This record gives sequence, C-alpha cells and structure tokens, in this order.
Amino acid sequence: MNNRGYDDIDEIDSQRVSFDFKGYLFKALNLWKFVLLCIGAALLVAYFVNVRKENIYRLNSLITIDNDQSPFFTANTSISFNWGGVSEKVGSILTEIKTRTHNELVVDSLEFYKQYLKQGKYHLIDVYNGAPFEIETDKSKPQLLGKAIGIKLINNKSFELFYEFETQKGLGQIYDSKKKISVHLNPGLFSKVYKFGEPIKTSFFNGVVNIKSDALIIKNDTYFIKYLNFDSVVNQYKNNIQIIPNSNESTSVLKLSLIGKNKSKIVDFLNATSAILSRTELERKNLYATNTIKFIDSSLGAVNNDLKAVTDEMNDFRKVNKVFNVEEEMIQKSEQLKNYDQEKLIEESKLNYLNSLESYLITKTDYSNIAAPTSVGIEEINILSSVSKIIALSVERRNLEYSTKEGSILFNDIDRQIDTEKNVLLETIRGTKKTIGVQLNSINRKISSLESELIGLPKDQQEYLRIQRKLDLSREAYEVYQVKRGEAAIVKAANVSDITVIDEAKDIGDPPIGPNKSLNYMMGLMIGFFSPMFLIFVLYLLDNTIHGSEEVERMSNIPILGLIGRLNHKNNLVAYEKPKSAVAESFRAIRSSLQFIFKNKTNDSGARTIMITSSVSGEGKTFTSINIATVYALSGKRTILLGLDLRKPKIFGDFNIRNEKGVVNYLIEESTLDEITIHTHIENLDLITSGPIPPNPSELLMGEKLKKMISILKQEYDIIILDTPPLGLVADALELAEYADATIFMVRLDYTKKGMLQLVNAKYRSGELKNISFVLNFYKHKRDHNYGYGYGYGYGYGVYGNAYHEKEQVSLLDRIKIFLKRK
Repeated sequence: MNNRGYDDIDEIDSQRVSFDFKGYLFKALNLWKFVLLCIGAALLVAYFVNVRKENIYRLNSLITIDNDQSPFFTANTSISFNWGGVSEKVGSILTEIKTRTHNELVVDSLEFYKQYLKQGKYHLIDVYNGAPFEIETDKSKPQLLGKAIGIKLINNKSFELFYEFETQKGLGQIYDSKKKISVHLNPGLFSKVYKFGEPIKTSFFNGVVNIKSDALIIKNDTYFIKYLNFDSVVNQYKNNIQIIPNSNESTSVLKLSLIGKNKSKIVDFLNATSAILSRTELERKNLYATNTIKFIDSSLGAVNNDLKAVTDEMNDFRKVNKVFNVEEEMIQKSEQLKNYDQEKLIEESKLNYLNSLESYLITKTDYSNIAAPTSVGIEEINILSSVSKIIALSVERRNLEYSTKEGSILFNDIDRQIDTEKNVLLETIRGTKKTIGVQLNSINRKISSLESELIGLPKDQQEYLRIQRKLDLSREAYEVYQVKRGEAAIVKAANVSDITVIDEAKDIGDPPIGPNKSLNYMMGLMIGFFSPMFLIFVLYLLDNTIHGSEEVERMSNIPILGLIGRLNHKNNLVAYEKPKSAVAESFRAIRSSLQFIFKNKTNDSGARTIMITSSVSGEGKTFTSINIATVYALSGKRTILLGLDLRKPKIFGDFNIRNEKGVVNYLIEESTLDEITIHTHIENLDLITSGPIPPNPSELLMGEKLKKMISILKQEYDIIILDTPPLGLVADALELAEYADATIFMVRLDYTKKGMLQLVNAKYRSGELKNISFVLNFYKHKRDHNYGYGYGYGYGYGVYGNAYHEKEQVSLLDRIKIFLKRK
C-alpha cells in the first residue's frame, strides 16, 4: 500500500472523534414515540402544578418623604430632628423597612402569626378575615405551633374544637414574650364543644373564639386555626417586602410592594407598615424636643425651689422690718445690679449646659439624648450644627444595628464620622467656655462696682434691695423657663411625620401574577422535549457500536465489499435452500465484487483463497463463509470450505456431519487429506472441518503442514474459503492471512465495536492484512438513514466476545439488557 493510502487511514482515524450530528438526529427520530411520551408526561405535570398551586398576588402602596421643619425659639434654629435632607431620609427608610424590629411591630400588631384556614380542593387555604369568627389569643399562655386545630361550627352559639394528637409533646410559643416552651399533649383525638365567647384553656390552645356580628353560620362548616413561629413569620415578611423609588425623577416617593396568596393580608400588611413607619419616624423626630423638655423640667425644678426660698426670705424680712422708701438713685442702681445678675445667670446656665454636654460626650456612647443648646440660649452655629449631626449619626447607627452584623465596615464608617464630629464639638465647647468665662468676669466686676456704691445705705435698706433683686431674678428665670417649655411642647405637638401615604394599598381586582400557567406549560414542553433528547444524546455518546455503512466509511478507507440483510432460516444454508432470497442475492453480489480483486492480482494461475474473519464471535463469520462457498460452488467452481477456527468450530452442524476428524488430525499427521475431506450434498462443494479442539491451535496453524495442505488444495480446487478465528480475540487469523488472496472482515451492525475498526486499520497500515474488504451483516436500508438496525439470520451469538471464553454467570438484569439490545 502506498503512502497516500496510509495518510488516508490516519485522516480517517482522526475523524472518528468528531460528533456525528446526523446520526444523533436520526437516532432521535427513531425514538420519536419516547420523546412524545416524555413531552406528554411533562405537560401533564405542568397541568397539575397549575391547578394545584394557589394564586399569587402582588399589591403596592406609595409613600412620600417630606422635609418639614418646625421653628424652635429662633428663625435659625429647629427643635425638629434634622435628618440631613430628603435623600438621607429616603436611605434611612429603605433600611428601616427591611429591619427585623420594624417587621416585628407590624406582624405583632396584625397578629399574622395566626392563620385562619379552610380546606380547599387540594390543600388548606388561608381565608384570613373570611372566617365567620375571630380568635382572641391569650398572649400570656402558650399556643401550639404548626398544627391546624379544627373548629367545626354547630350553630350560632357553639362550635366543636378538635384535633388528633400523635405525640405527647409539642412546641408552643408565648406571644407576649415570644418565648418557646414544650407543651404536654394527650395522644389521641381531642374533641370538645365550646360556646362562642367562652374562654378556652388547654395545653395547646388558649384564647376566646368570638363570632362576628354579621357572620353567616353554616352548620358543620369546618375551619382551622394554626399558630406559626413568630420569628419565622417576621423573617418571611422581612424578606418578601420590597421598597424602591417610584421613579428616577422623584426619589422622595417610594413604592412598597408585597406578594402573597391572600389579597386582604397583603393590603393590611402594607398599610400597617406605612402607619408604623410614620409613627416611629414621628417619635424619632420628636426625640430632640422630648430631650429638651426633660432638660427644661429639671432646670425649672431648681429655679422653682430658689424662687420659693427667696419669697420666704422676703416675707420674713418684711415681718421684722417696717416698710420704707429708698431713694430713686439707689433704686436705679439696684435695677442695674438686677440686670447684671440676670446676664450672669444666663451665662452660668450656658456654662452649666456646656459642662454637662462635655461630660456626656466623653462618658457616653449613645448620643441620641442630647438636649437642644437653644434651651439655654446658646446660638453658636458650630455647636448647633455639630449637635444635630451627632444625633443624626447616632440614630442612623442605632437603626443599622437591626439589619447589619456588629463588626461590619458600615459601623466603622459611622463611628469614624461620629468621632470626627465629637472632636470638633469638644473643641468648640472649650472655646465657647473660655468666651463665657471672660463675659462672667466682666459682669462680676460691674456687679462689684455697683455694690460698692450701695454700701452707704443703711444695712436694712441694703438687705431689702438684695432680697428684692434676688426675688426678681428668680421670677424672671422661672417665667423664661416656663415660656421655653411651653414653646417646646407646642413644637412637639405641632410636629407631623415626614412620611405621608399618598396611595394606600387596596384590592382593586388585579389578576394574579402566579402561577404563570403559560410559562409552566412552556417549561413543561421544553423539559419534556430536551430531557429525552439529552438522554438520547448521552446514550448516543456512550454507544460505541457501529450502526450503519456511513459510520464505516467515515472511520476507515477500507472498501465495503457487500451488504447482507436478515433472513430467519433454520440453518446457515440460505444461498442453497433459498436461492431467490435477497440474502442469497447479496452473496452473489459479493462473489462478483471479489472477481475485481482477483483481476488485480498479477499471478492469475491457481485457486483463489478467500479468508473470512471478524473482530469477535457472533458477527456472522461462519454464516458468510458457508454461503460464499455455496454461491461459488453453484456457479460451477470447485470450492472447498476449510474450518480453521480450531478453538470454536461451527461449520459441521449445518451439513449434518460430525466433527470427529478434520484439519487438526491432518496437521498432527493422524489422517490424510483425503480422509478428512467431506463431499457435501451441494454440488462442487467440499468441506474440511476443524476436527477436535487441540491444546495448541496457534502452533499448529504456524507449521509447514498447513502450508503444504493449502498448496495441495490449490491444485485441486478453484476457490478455497478459510473460516478463521476472530481477529479481535486471537492471533490465529493473522497467521492465516499470508494464504489469502482476499480477506473479508465481517462487521455486524449494532454489534461490532467501533474500536475494532481501529484495530483493522492498524493491521492494514502495518501490512499484516492485505486486500481486505468489509462485509456488513444485519443490514437493512431505510429511507431516513442506515442507523439503528437490528437484523440477523436467526442465530444467537451470546454476549459480545464471550463466545470465545469460558461461560460466566450472567445476572437477570444483564440477560434483560442483552435481550433488549438484540431487539
């Protein structure tokens, strides 16, 4: 063989790894019933999903975030908590609505840990407020969790409470404290009749069932009450509720949305969320004013005590001393002293506030309880701004604790901002205290100067003026604090929440968003189609058998000599006993094709030797040998069939002869050639069986006796057919290849492994096999493709390759697989 041919074989070997999409497609087409069955099953599953699954709804509500401010004392100051603008408020709301604390308030206020259920067609349905009664839960007693306790209506006055317990213990929860405890149960059916409004006290349920005033009672109508784990319900709503800006243009308008199975529950939860959000925001907004009122009240108490003490002192003085007139000039100086004392009092109040604030900032970590600096007359812009920022950051950190784990980088960032503002505020406080100290020194000097001018008055007049001045100061201080407290109370009362509901949640008949029935059917169709296609694809990839002539042509350049179909017959003598069959015609076509091979041989003299082999037993090697020998004999050619398969002889049975003597006897020189040659009932066809199975078949076939026998037979016959052992199992066939003018390699479709063709290609490239051709057995042409055939001639060959080995125990599962594969 030339180099060009070897290159072609190498190219074919490299192509064998490519995926044969056409083969896969026709494999799937052959299994169209299986694919159709899978599609039908998937669509049936989708149908049951659609009819059994409850409808899912989504409802929305809209809230807006305003930036209202309430003036406190001056036009430049606000007692309202300054959030830092609408954008920061929106961020705070987005965080808060997903916190556990907020959702606990909502769930607790609506008692959503309690379910009202009724039996539907396929499962229990949450009817919520559709039940004709209401459960007043005793939150101080445990309620059994996760069990649907039955309530069967008897009439408008009584009902039956029932449940069948299987265990002695269950898990209960006390909803006041949210504590979970173990509750004792009595296994068996519990059933007892109660009146509506009657307190029920059991180990598994504690509460009162109240009938609704407008309820329509249907006798024997049954409902169920089910208590759920409070934390699980909170976590469910925390994860499900969504809040996003309503549009890109307006970030102050937020849309709340929630999905669920009961529209009424969705509506109530969204509206309760908005209401509680507004209430908590207002409480937080009033926090600054509340702290200021507390500070004023504490200062007002001290001023009030001073006022009482001075008043008592004046009364005591008047009892002892008579009323007298003080000169006008002295009265003016006394009035000046009072003004200075008043200024001194104001500055001392500021100083006391700053000292308290400084100590608070140094010793405390929660800065949300700072009173307004304006409550003592401090209007330093830097102090007001820093206090406002620190409070805002402190509240933001406290909100973050509900939704973020401690140690998060978010806490580090906020703490860093708080520390920065605190340090700035402490420096400002120290500077302001120095300024106040200078002012106090100046006021004290003025007071000392005026007091020295009053020394010339009689002592009783001096004492009178001192007490009077002190009394006036106390009255004015008391009145100032009273006014400021009133102003703070007015501001607090006038405050409104910055969160306003502009569109409440409402059931307006919106269709359900799920289940998406069309999508489910589409998914069912896709899964039903692609699942079997994927299974077929996997099986196709794992399938390493040859199914058609195109696979053989793609994997090897060795020519296909002929195709043999299937014909069920009692023996292998198809060409002789059914000469008009398609199978017999196939062998005649192979005979004609062999003539072209023989014409190409330079030596035209002597008999033609045809070797027939295969990869393993069971591929039709003996069947083909007998019938090719038959068609040559029927054509008038002197033909002899040699049974050289010394390990597994077969050819004798179809001719009703015994395998007592044969090639083995000749090779060991027990018999002559004439003694082992059998003349069959087919004209021109002689037969030499293999004879008894020897212990050393390969050595016998390698000896000179076989070469001598072939040489003798070539003188007496026109055609010599060699029925050899399988090439893929033993090396005997390679030893016999030197005698062959043409070699036929049998390929049984749906049986021969693809790897065996690689073996033949390798032997062909190495020159060990010459003039080799393929004959495809079990072939049947189909209009779509030649993939997936299963044809034979009625003879079973056993498991692939096992016919040449000792028999093994085969499991029932393996037997079924073999049977199905043959089919």
